[in-house]
Amino acid sequence: MLLRRTLLAALPLLLLLAIPILLKPEQTVVQPDKDAEKLVIVTPHTEPVRAEFAAAFEEHYRQKYNQDIQVEYRTIGGTSDIVRYIADRFEAEFRQVWENSGKNWSAEIAASFPNPRMPDHPARKAFLASDTGIGIDIFWGGGVYDHSKQAGKGYAVDGGVHKRHPEYLKEEIIPEHFGGDVFYDRQGRFYGTCLASFGICYNPDRVRAMTPDHVPDTWRSLGEPRFLNTLAVSDPTKSGSANKCYEAILQQCMQEKVKLLGDEKAGVAAGWLDGFNLIKRIVANARLITDGASQVPREISSGNAAAGMAIDTYGLSEQQWSGEVQSTPSIRYLPPKGGSAVSADPVQILRGAPNRKGAEAFVDYLLSVEGQKLWNYRAGTPGGPKKYALRRVPIRRDLYTPEHLQYFADPDYDPYVAGANFVYHAAWTGPAFNLIRVLVKCTVLDTQQELRAAWVAILKAGGPDKVPEAMKEFNAFPVAYADVRKAASGLVVHEKNPLLNVVRLQRSWSEQAIQHYRRAAELARQGK
Repeated sequence: MLLRRTLLAALPLLLLLAIPILLKPEQTVVQPDKDAEKLVIVTPHTEPVRAEFAAAFEEHYRQKYNQDIQVEYRTIGGTSDIVRYIADRFEAEFRQVWENSGKNWSAEIAASFPNPRMPDHPARKAFLASDTGIGIDIFWGGGVYDHSKQAGKGYAVDGGVHKRHPEYLKEEIIPEHFGGDVFYDRQGRFYGTCLASFGICYNPDRVRAMTPDHVPDTWRSLGEPRFLNTLAVSDPTKSGSANKCYEAILQQCMQEKVKLLGDEKAGVAAGWLDGFNLIKRIVANARLITDGASQVPREISSGNAAAGMAIDTYGLSEQQWSGEVQSTPSIRYLPPKGGSAVSADPVQILRGAPNRKGAEAFVDYLLSVEGQKLWNYRAGTPGGPKKYALRRVPIRRDLYTPEHLQYFADPDYDPYVAGANFVYHAAWTGPAFNLIRVLVKCTVLDTQQELRAAWVAILKAGGPDKVPEAMKEFNAFPVAYADVRKAASGLVVHEKNPLLNVVRLQRSWSEQAIQHYRRAAELARQGK
């Protein structure tokens, strides 16, 4: 009797729990094809990019080779995380090869085998002659800087597109250079697959409330006092695209100073300091510092920030999404006047790739018209992505025609036009790319509290022109352009420069910056 009452009391609850199971549609579990080839790709690309290209390539491969292939992504983190992982894995694998040959491993061998400046070292020769691999076929995504470094170390090999598809690499299709930047490696060790430009995102309502009819259309706009406590910026040590924004600022300031002074050497040196001083004002205006560049547009769209710097894909995607839920978008993206750098997002085949055939097929697909359509075609259009509009722009120039633009998510945006007035001088900042991110981190981001206090004191005193002594301290910088190479080498850990020395060097930059900011604030309060 008691059992019956208990069951009757529990019956409604049991039925409630059973409803989801009873109504759940029948699902088919797809088992991996044991006969399918596998292609392993490490990438910082987002899930929509990974999903669309995996599905499209697997279908393309099946039709072309009558063979199934499964793309397996390794998502380790951002580009910097991937680069470190690849380096660690190659060192571990080559060490095993080296020791198996009866030789002793040492710190010297570890430093020599990936060093392009030591071509005659036995370890370097042995590594380049080997097929040492790390179980990964392809590194896809990131920037040209990181891919070129990987290529120089020997981690990447010739992808063979020059021989298989020389027509892809014609100037009118995929140029080798554009605006001073490299789009593919002559030795085939990396190829750009899509383009990225770096610009400004802003919230129209917030900007209009601050300064009607005055949008932030230059990098210098973001350093204006009106943006105090309204900007969102990213940490360049966590985001390669964020560092490209800071590099673009430096490049434009250098170009302006070269033109003004009529002397390249003096102009570049002056532009280096002018650019960092602009970066200081921008970060002093920031209310948010994010780890990821993709977060900046979201903060602006939500109204938490008025403006900030972003890569085009993040800005344009957020602009589209906000426009879909509101009558007008709550965010706008625009390339800054005269300061819009265009760079390539490459792919490379890694040394010892387990599936060389599949890797070559994937690279060919990325550069084909069929693969290029996925980047900016609207979802559901003929040849476009199935589910996601990826909002990236193709690298192939022959896709910027009416035939293709009618299907584009961003038909009015042509990076070859947007970047036509900006020439990237790789020799000016390329060797300092990693140094730039560290200097921004040490002297601007980590010291933002003191930086902001100095900037606020200067503004309260009437602005930079009213307190020249304070502004001189604010603008002081620990690394002059003449010392760039020495400073960059100080960040490289090796036997004669242990990690402790690198840490001490970075700490000294932060401490110097803090002292200058505190002195600037005091002088501003004194009206000097």
